[in-house]
Amino acid sequence: MRLPQSIIRPISVFSAHFSIILTIVLPVIGGILLLGLGSPNAFASAQLTRSPSILRFGNVDVGQTETLMVTVTNTGLTSVTLSGVSVSEPEFGTPNLSLPLVLAAAQSVDVSISFTPTKTGWTPATIKFTSNASNPSLTVQTGGTGVDSEAVTASPSTLSFGQVTLGGNASLPLVLTNARSSAVTISSLQITGSSFSISGTTFPLTLSGGQSLALTATYTPQSAGITGGSILLIGPGLCVPLTGTGTTSGVGQLSLAPASLNYGNVAVGTTDTLAITMTATGGSVTVSSAASSSSQFALTGTTLPVTIASGQSLSVHVGFTPKSSGSESGSLSFSSTASNSQAIATLAGVGTVTSYSVSLLWNSTPDVAGYNVYRGTSASGSYTKLNSALDANTAYTDSSVAAGNTYYYAATSVNEEGLESALSSPPVEVAIP
Repeated sequence: MRLPQSIIRPISVFSAHFSIILTIVLPVIGGILLLGLGSPNAFASAQLTRSPSILRFGNVDVGQTETLMVTVTNTGLTSVTLSGVSVSEPEFGTPNLSLPLVLAAAQSVDVSISFTPTKTGWTPATIKFTSNASNPSLTVQTGGTGVDSEAVTASPSTLSFGQVTLGGNASLPLVLTNARSSAVTISSLQITGSSFSISGTTFPLTLSGGQSLALTATYTPQSAGITGGSILLIGPGLCVPLTGTGTTSGVGQLSLAPASLNYGNVAVGTTDTLAITMTATGGSVTVSSAASSSSQFALTGTTLPVTIASGQSLSVHVGFTPKSSGSESGSLSFSSTASNSQAIATLAGVGTVTSYSVSLLWNSTPDVAGYNVYRGTSASGSYTKLNSALDANTAYTDSSVAAGNTYYYAATSVNEEGLESALSSPPVEVAIP
């Protein structure tokens, strides 16, 4: 047994302090000093550690919640009871943490930390875990910034890789979009969690107003169990939480082809559909549900849950029904029993509005100063004059019509004295498709 350091020091000065040593060195039996240490486990006191030690949330919209993960590990040789947790600021919390919690030797627990800003600006906080470990107070420094609106958004806003077999990896698409009209510069990325990586571009880079950037996030588990991490965009301050679970058993993986759908131009109120092929590899996969980030994109014609055998594929259709004109984007997340429990397809399309107009022609009338054009919504109902000034021509184009309506048109003539004739009869009926 190695002697405690406090005993070794006096021995090192044996020749100079012989008399002192005789007064403090205890008897030796069988080569072991009897120091009255009590339990042999005294040298194996439990010790708590946390990873990471600093948790940064970046920018979060006021009123919204973002969640990151910290892993608390018992590195000692005896069990530890985690009895309490305190948070210095009310904007932060530990949802779903049930205490007291006993951690056996070498056991870890993943604790979710949430941040819900109630005001704009940076808010620092300290989270303290209380236990009966040799270090009874374990602290995690954290902080986040509340903003009115984020300069850059991520789709999806969080990445969950599900279960991935040790020695393998899983990848998910991540689309960053500049939500503002002015340019935003991303100087670099900071990734928390050594199991995660990002590919697709190099930094620094600048996104012009409305511009998007497609990246690929990869999870390569280094140990069994759940792992948390995050991607922090330095510049806009956006934080994207990451989670994945390493497993030693073979689990099927779900792939999507293509992983990105672009519908191009689609008329407002109509639906265009594109196909995605889902393939199971390494084991059968049960797809339980599909969640869309936008009501304008939806899975059509497929009933879930459905099981895909290993090596087999299933084609599904995704519809885009724009509600207004302009560019739209979103994502469709498939939840399943696969290692990548949320396979995600990114979606984009442009809603367009078809413009309609009605061109009217009529015969001229002698001795008139001009004409007025009237429109109604029924043949026998009231009519409204369309032209603001007397029209000297015998033609008029109405560009204020809307799709799906029927209109009735009539014209009058006005002489030099300003006298106006009756409405032409019968009125002209026009149905707008």
